[in-house]
Amino acid sequence: MKADEFGAGETWRVFRIMSEFVEGFETLKDLGPAISIFGSARTRKDAWSYKATLQVATMLARRGFAIISGGGPGVMEAANKGAKMGKGVSVGLNIKLPVEQKPNRYQDVSLAFRHFFARKVMFVKYASGYIIMPGGFGTLDEFFESLTLIQTGKIRRFPVVLMGRKYWEGLLRWMENTLIEEGTISSVDLNMFYLTDSPEDAVEYIIKYHRDSIRPTGERRKRSPLPTLGGQNE
Repeated sequence: MKADEFGAGETWRVFRIMSEFVEGFETLKDLGPAISIFGSARTRKDAWSYKATLQVATMLARRGFAIISGGGPGVMEAANKGAKMGKGVSVGLNIKLPVEQKPNRYQDVSLAFRHFFARKVMFVKYASGYIIMPGGFGTLDEFFESLTLIQTGKIRRFPVVLMGRKYWEGLLRWMENTLIEEGTISSVDLNMFYLTDSPEDAVEYIIKYHRDSIRPTGERRKRSPLPTLGGQNE
């Protein structure tokens, strides 16, 4: 391929990327308060994390939140199905992959992205909170990106809930014993998320977080530090 042909192709790629942002912004701009839920596409319907996702999404939808998922199977399906069960708006942000991801059938609003980075912007831009269920590399990516954006002040702080103590305890222990010990994060950084096994507790934490963060005038107040890691959900 000639250099000028390559350059022209790259220019058109910019417009394709821009079109994904425009479509996402236009589709979701009136969504209202929403919670993004992440977790493994490989989760089976009889697994604890599928059932817990179904519960938490249903309860959040009944409390007025839209539910955003990645649109695929596993935890994503449970999130969208729970939104429908709770009579809420169910959003799927699907991704086009070499091995095509099949969209689940529980989506009211369905968008398809070619680029992960455009899709990731939609997850965070329209979220009033994150729920992180057990998952793999993609789930870890979303979890740590949310902490990075909050830590660096690139987004307003919102509740980030980890669900599944047994699943996450090894990672959290490593964060305490390695990252803090090495000085690559500070102990207060562990206050940016909340750990629980209970769907009811997760929902109440999110509701309370937003209730405590907004003054009667609508002005957001500064958040005091959240409970320390050892005191979460105890």
